[in-house]
Order: sequence, then C-alpha cells, then structure tokens
Amino acid sequence: MPTFDVVSRLDMQEVRNAVDQAAREVGTRYDFRNTGTSVVLGDGLITMNSSTEDRLAAARIVLEEKLVRRKVSLKALDYGKVQEAAGATVRQVAALRAGISSDRSRELNKFIKGLGIKGVQSSTQGDQLRVQSKKRDDLQAVIAALKEADFDLPLQYVNFRD
Repeated sequence: MPTFDVVSRLDMQEVRNAVDQAAREVGTRYDFRNTGTSVVLGDGLITMNSSTEDRLAAARIVLEEKLVRRKVSLKALDYGKVQEAAGATVRQVAALRAGISSDRSRELNKFIKGLGIKGVQSSTQGDQLRVQSKKRDDLQAVIAALKEADFDLPLQYVNFRD
C-alpha cells in the first residue's frame, strides 16, 4: 500500500550557517556600526540585540534574507516580542520550531479526512504523520492540498513508497 510521511524538520547546519553569515554582515555593515547589534544562535533560539528598534528590524531582515538564501523556511521562526534590555538596548528572541505537535497533527488529520478522498488514511506517529492509500494518485492529491493550505509550519513530504 503506497504511503508517505509528513514531517517538519530543520537543517540545523543551514540555520547555523545563516546566523553566522547574518552576524558577520551585521558586524561589517556601515549602518550597523556602533549600534551594538548582534545575532546569536542559542539552544533552539536566535537572539538579536541592538541599540534601537529600527536597527533590530534591519538585523531581522538581514537574518531572514540569509535564511531564505539557504532554503530554510521562515515559518520555522516564532518571533517573540521586542523587549527592553540592559543598557538602553532592545532584544528580540526567535524560537526555532521543528516537529509536528499533537495539536497540529490532529489539525492535519482533520484536514486530510475533510478532503473527502476515498481510501486515504492518516495516522500520527510521534512527531510525524503517515498517510496511506491504495492509489498513488490520491496521495499526490493529498500532498498538493497540503501544499496549498497554510498551516504555519514548514512541512516536508518524505519516505514516499509504493
């Protein structure tokens, strides 16, 4: 029976490279000079610091450009509020989202069942979703429908088997 898995993964090496490139650009660009702007990758978090909110927004744009260039989906970032930090600076933290939570998997299951394609079954297996059907064309229709719908998650479709 043909199957495929729906997963939400991040290539942390690409994220690390993008953050390093953004930090290097922020450190060398003239408009960031003497603003104390920094971009740092922590444990599942990207922290941006700057002296003003305008410079923080510019650093965020630089980071997003580098992530897009490295083919990391911006849906994987969950930005927090801009906070005031010590020394009259501002900080913003972006959490990295990977994996499909149980709430999201229920939402995806409901969406797949709501498509009304006969013979398509989906089940949650840990942080991924397995979709199976007797017909390969039905699975391809499910993939197309999932790509059209916006779940605010970076979804990948892997392990397609006949």
